[in-house]
Amino acid sequence: MKYLSCFVFVIIFLSGCGREATGPQALVVGMELAYPPFEMTDEKGEPSGVSVEMANALAENLERPLEIRNMSFDGLIPALKTGSIDLIISSMTATEERAQSIDFSDPYLHTELSLLTSKGSGVETVADLNQEGRVVVVKLGTTGDVYAKAHLDKATLRVLDKENACVMEVVQGKADAFLFDQLSVYQNAQRHPDTTEAKLSSFQRESWAIGIRQGDDELKAQVNEFLEVFRSEGGFEELGEKYLGEFQKGFRELGIPFVFDPPVPGK
Repeated sequence: MKYLSCFVFVIIFLSGCGREATGPQALVVGMELAYPPFEMTDEKGEPSGVSVEMANALAENLERPLEIRNMSFDGLIPALKTGSIDLIISSMTATEERAQSIDFSDPYLHTELSLLTSKGSGVETVADLNQEGRVVVVKLGTTGDVYAKAHLDKATLRVLDKENACVMEVVQGKADAFLFDQLSVYQNAQRHPDTTEAKLSSFQRESWAIGIRQGDDELKAQVNEFLEVFRSEGGFEELGEKYLGEFQKGFRELGIPFVFDPPVPGK
């Protein structure tokens, strides 16, 4: 009995040591590192950008190590639902359709759907696109994709899986317009001023939020608490100045609320 007692004690001791050595479980965040300046890689190939810094701050707040998994945008929700990742922080719009299969945090950013048009196309508003002969390009799985399929049934729709590929369709005159968020449209029009135009008048308001697996109420509460504190301490303002400073002035001169500004009532 003496030897058996010692054996049991050793097993319990080693088990306890193993748990201590493991430490806090990593917070696994999924994002597509192909959407600068929000999700991208730096010169060393390491994750970088607004969403990456948000994820780091959140993991630090939760006292958990961070693991970022880079994956295609349309694969993020399936990965969350199957438990491959804990959260989605990837410039994802919180939509009613997505909310049927995952939960969302409180919104952290407000933007609007707009148009990158081919110069000389004659397209001024989204209504101009819903006619035969018009070609519209969208990125797979985005709200632009959903909107076009629901409202632009008379146009020819091209669905591609990369933002840059969509932009080049417009730049090369192969498509009349690309439906995407205001900041991206503004950026791409600045990069291609001779061939494209930004039509920033909104036809659909959107809010970005963090995707959370349904039923994970404790983590959802922790994320919302973090977002409230992060905003009150100027975290979003700092990220805006660091990554988006060159665009803030242009947006505000046009009377368009900047991405981290509160939404304008009635707009």
